[in-house]
Amino acid sequence: MFVEEAHFKLWSARGSRTWFKKGPDLASLVSHRFLYGSSQLHSDKRKVKSKNESRTTESKATGRSRPGEFTGREEKTQVSHLFVPLTVKPIPEEHAAIGVELTGKLNKQDVLKTLNKFFRRSEIKLLSLEYGLDSKEKINIPKFTYYLFHQAFISFRKLCLESESLPVEIHVVFSDVIQGAAHVDSLFPYFIQHAKQIFPHLECMDDLKKISDLRSPANWYPEARAIKRKIIFHAGPTNSGKTYHALERFMTSKSGVYCGPLKLLAVEVYQKANEKGTSCDLVTGEERSFASPDKLVPSNHVACTVEMTSVTTPYECAVIDEIQMLKDTQRGWAWTRALLGVVAEEVHLCGEPAAIELVRNILVTTGEETEIRTYKRLTNLDVEKRALESLNNVQAGDCVVCFSKNDIYSVSRQIEKKGHQVAVIYGGLPPGTKLAQAKKFNDPEHPCKILVATDAIGMGLNLSIRRIIFYSLTKPSINEKGETEITLISTSQALQIAGRAGRFGTHFAEGYVTTYRKDDLLTLTHLLQNAPDQLIKAGLHPTADQIEMYAYHLPNATLSNLMDIFVTLCTVDDSLYFMCLVGDFKYLADMIQHIPLPLRARYVFCCAPISRKMPFVCAMFNKFARQYSKNEPITFEWLCQHIGWPFEAPETITQLVELEAVFDVLDLYLWLSYRFQDLFPDQQLVRDTQKELDGIIQIGVFNITRLLNKSEKASRFEKDDS
Repeated sequence: MFVEEAHFKLWSARGSRTWFKKGPDLASLVSHRFLYGSSQLHSDKRKVKSKNESRTTESKATGRSRPGEFTGREEKTQVSHLFVPLTVKPIPEEHAAIGVELTGKLNKQDVLKTLNKFFRRSEIKLLSLEYGLDSKEKINIPKFTYYLFHQAFISFRKLCLESESLPVEIHVVFSDVIQGAAHVDSLFPYFIQHAKQIFPHLECMDDLKKISDLRSPANWYPEARAIKRKIIFHAGPTNSGKTYHALERFMTSKSGVYCGPLKLLAVEVYQKANEKGTSCDLVTGEERSFASPDKLVPSNHVACTVEMTSVTTPYECAVIDEIQMLKDTQRGWAWTRALLGVVAEEVHLCGEPAAIELVRNILVTTGEETEIRTYKRLTNLDVEKRALESLNNVQAGDCVVCFSKNDIYSVSRQIEKKGHQVAVIYGGLPPGTKLAQAKKFNDPEHPCKILVATDAIGMGLNLSIRRIIFYSLTKPSINEKGETEITLISTSQALQIAGRAGRFGTHFAEGYVTTYRKDDLLTLTHLLQNAPDQLIKAGLHPTADQIEMYAYHLPNATLSNLMDIFVTLCTVDDSLYFMCLVGDFKYLADMIQHIPLPLRARYVFCCAPISRKMPFVCAMFNKFARQYSKNEPITFEWLCQHIGWPFEAPETITQLVELEAVFDVLDLYLWLSYRFQDLFPDQQLVRDTQKELDGIIQIGVFNITRLLNKSEKASRFEKDDS
């Protein structure tokens, strides 16, 4: 209707060409009367002004940011820069006849001069803002650029200059402008029409903003809102018995779900429940285990990782462990989802007291109250007055905590050189290997009395530790921009790790903590004396349904681009929530963008829990996606050809790391097999192979010092040889 109305007025005005040539403010005349009619313009302006004033008032009153609103906390990148222009093909020559017959052939140089004059018109740029080309609210931002306007003009200019012919309407307007019978602003309706072709979002921006309105996440879970839930927060430090009391209620309930942060914890609850006579199933991303002998009838109780929590199955009791993980910049969304969405009569939350206020505020939005039960540590934890300073001073029951794998290797090697046997635990090890190392260290009859570990011991393993020794107090972390930086550990992390010493029920009635370096001891003392920072916000993440709706409106955008646009346009209640980082998701999306996949399958692939820092795992992820796109089953035989099966015990650290990567590939296969069962059919064969590989890795870790020595000798040989 917009262009048709403009066409009608253009042709009706051709009989009076001087109307365009001279007169009052041509920009106003063309932009206002020619395009809308003057009364409509003033009405629209009043609406825009009123809408902007109401937005400003709401923002000031609520403190909530809106799409396009500059708050000082936003990234400098404008949302406009996320939209990629589509290519419009030049118009075929056969459409040239009518325009040429009416006004004659156009001179391309004259067309270029007309376009340049059109581009320089500041009134045109401002009018373009009314049609969504760039953001009206951000024009006062320093270094603001009319990005969409520029891109649209470049494409429009290319179309006009490279086409053998133009549509008759545009041809006639160019002819009139060149001859002085019309104003250059007469091109605007055709320019806008072209802009909407290359930027489809201009027609649906309001819809996109509605889809990404995340201000009321509690409403996403109607089943949970339909019942009256009793919320009980078990708050206390590590080793206070808070989770124990919650699990006691879980065991005695008619039905229940345990939502844990790690597979190891879910497995532990699964095993304990079945040992105590409570039939319980296990559900993780990579595994499903049923308590019933026939494996067909599901149990009333489930132990799962938090991401696998059902928000549709009703339970009598739910336990959400480590609720303070709401704040996690990458996984926090899973705890938010479980908190708001689990359908249980009783919801038991276990975690740090620092999360109480945030949980209360979130549950205000659901109309639910929170009962607080506080716990104190069951054993004493003392900070020693002296640092360790030398590995000669390690004692039985010591755990040296390192924050890098290189430090793990170095420290364990030095300690074994001094005649001590060492157990080693770090995040990259398979669960079976971690448990085997923990068992060796915990066994009072075993000569291994020293543990060297990363902060992986902070959750998921029961360890008989007398003293925690922090080898350093800095670790790599991901900041709000998704960048890796070396930072001082937080009070929460220090308390979580230090709390592993002197756990109730182990050989040591009291726990001790110190540092390796003398200079770090005072810092650690201050960290442990402080209370953890209060949680401020909980994480959210776009769902597959939301991204699918975005793709419907923006069918030519890549998945990574859709995610960027969603995160930038989304509106959250920033007094309670934040958007989790999507860097890993986008990395995987970009990696498989060239592979033809349905959007839903592409989204699921990109949710796979793999690290971008592991090249072999990423390469196999790519191959899995390619096989899936061909609709070819990823069989065990195919898999063996790519992972070096059969396996051999590692002889060097490099070989051990390679086997750890293969284990992660098998994990990835199992994760995908539960989502695409038809094309990942050999689940049991892969699981058996993974158990075999776990045993081989255990051999390597038991002999880690020998592997380190061989690696050093091999490195020296290579240097000498060169």
